Amino acid sequence: MLKTILIIIISVSIFGLVTFVAVKNIMKKRIEYYLKLNEKKKKTK
Repeated sequence: MLKTILIIIISVSIFGLVTFVAVKNIMKKRIEYYLKLNEKKKKTK
């Protein structure tokens, strides 16, 4: 019983960590894209 609970907890933790890293990278790319877009708009004004 304890072994099963530990396996579930470890699996969920690993999945959560992978998901967090993926979302963090996607958000970082989007933020950089919009910052560059904003800089271009400011330069053209």
